Amino acid sequence: MPTIRVFDPAMCCSTGVCGPTSDPQLARFAADVDWLQKQGVTVERYNLSAQPAAFAETPAVKQALSRGTDVLPLVLVDDRIAVEGSYPSRDTLAALAGVVVRKLENAPATSGCCGPTAGGSASKSKTGCC
Repeated sequence: MPTIRVFDPAMCCSTGVCGPTSDPQLARFAADVDWLQKQGVTVERYNLSAQPAAFAETPAVKQALSRGTDVLPLVLVDDRIAVEGSYPSRDTLAALAGVVVRKLENAPATSGCCGPTAGGSASKSKTGCC
């Protein structure tokens, strides 16, 4: 399996739940990374404010940053940039890592009718849809 490395912009934490307001996108991504790691994928995260050396020592990241910090976050798969400027979805992360995501099948469809229509009696009930 490939190694996925995420280079985050400068922030106080990677979960998005710190500070006075939380970023739902960061919280979702943190959960997706946790899920991916539980699938056996190695995921490393680097924060620009806490680990600037990792940014400077990674050629692809250093080159991308020459265009400015708007390229962050960067997601690298085996040292190649796979996603730039946004956090990918769980499905995209799974595809990048070669993990198969199995979707649960929906429950069988029902008729959609939920009982007698208003004003119907027990002996003469008509079914109606909600």
